[in-house]
Amino acid sequence: MALPVNATRGQHVWYWCLRLICAFGFLFLVGPIVVIVPISFSSGSFLSYPLPGLSLRWYETVVEPFPWMFALENSLIVAVATTLIATTLGTLAAYGLTRADFPGKPLIFGLLISPLAVPVVISALGLYFFFARVGLVQTHAGLVIAHVVLAVPFVVITVSATLKGFDWNLVRAAESLGAPPLAAFFQVTLPLIAPGVLAGAVFAFVTSLDEVIVALFVSGPAQITLPRQLFTGLRDQLDPSIVAIATILIVFSLALLAVVELLQWRSARHGSRRDT
Repeated sequence: MALPVNATRGQHVWYWCLRLICAFGFLFLVGPIVVIVPISFSSGSFLSYPLPGLSLRWYETVVEPFPWMFALENSLIVAVATTLIATTLGTLAAYGLTRADFPGKPLIFGLLISPLAVPVVISALGLYFFFARVGLVQTHAGLVIAHVVLAVPFVVITVSATLKGFDWNLVRAAESLGAPPLAAFFQVTLPLIAPGVLAGAVFAFVTSLDEVIVALFVSGPAQITLPRQLFTGLRDQLDPSIVAIATILIVFSLALLAVVELLQWRSARHGSRRDT
């Protein structure tokens, strides 16, 4: 926000103080990320400054079959499966909760997003005891189900926000022309809310790919994920290969954030077009 032409001295002081506080906050959040990136190109064997030299040796270590590529393969398998299931369930739940009106609707919505309020370690402990009874501990299926539980709330919230501005007259028009409810959903509703659904899918994918606490409780050696391998590496052997894989994840996360911003921009643009 720009200062008015006739701003007082106090307003000028507050204007620049606010920007200084924001700059310090930005440095506090981004500084640790900026610091670790150069270490990933270090030629040394330890995490240290100043760098003894520049090298890509740790990126070469990352692309070896074990342990990083094995963990990355598991993470991608679980994240993709989690994204598909969570996006489907979350979209259907958001559609039903937005379209229908029935007793207990706020309670159901609260239950769906409750994993966001419960500490992750509590959820992980509860999932472990439940999966131990049904034989899902140390299985890919158990890890996918656990991640779906954590990812569905993000999809529900994102799609519900998109549906709040949806024009339901379009669905009624399609149904009045003879379209069955399922056809009206896939041909009218889904294409219009696609940016919100895709944004929810991105959040579900990131939630699964970045999750470590539940993986520590539920997964076994055959299901070790990338975050769990990072945790193990930080505990057992601290070398720059950990920073190299962390740098790759940072770049990947920034790319996903750019995708989410693009989807939100397209959704807002389409909404403004409909309004005009």
